[in-house]
Amino acid sequence: MTSVARPARSAPDMTVHHVAVGDPRVRPLLRELGHEYSTRYGKDAHAEISRYPDEEFTEPYGGLLLLLLEGGEPVAGGAFRRYDATTAELKRIWTHSAHRRRGLARRVVAELEREAGQRGYRWIHLTTGPRQPEARGLYLATGYTPLFDTEADPETIGPLPFEKQLMAEPRTARPGKAADL
Repeated sequence: MTSVARPARSAPDMTVHHVAVGDPRVRPLLRELGHEYSTRYGKDAHAEISRYPDEEFTEPYGGLLLLLLEGGEPVAGGAFRRYDATTAELKRIWTHSAHRRRGLARRVVAELEREAGQRGYRWIHLTTGPRQPEARGLYLATGYTPLFDTEADPETIGPLPFEKQLMAEPRTARPGKAADL
């Protein structure tokens, strides 16, 4: 997969890169997510990282994995995969442990939503674990509709599902390609 670099919105020294799961810059994301899941859910939580084949996060399969790089180093990232013909599913939303509390997860979610919309998706679906209150807060703060009783104890629910309808965006031509008429 070719890495696509462009400035991230509102951060001139931060760039967005579309990458393959095998890109070495993805290692911190996978390592920290694996540690986070294991700390919160036990050692079997590593299975969540390998639940979906890597190719599901590539364009031919309707997916994407992106990283925010600052000074060339990964500071945040996330992915989506095809959930159904009109819905992308967000996965692996991550902020490097040394870069939290900077709004980077919001940037990642906004970038994933923008990319999903440009690829024709009209909905986003996601789940987060019941022991991830910061993720639950992120999705509520960014306009996601909880598909569960927000007053219930999250531990009694299991994975917490959310959805969001994307605004229709006109498709734009990729750099170097003529727009469809």
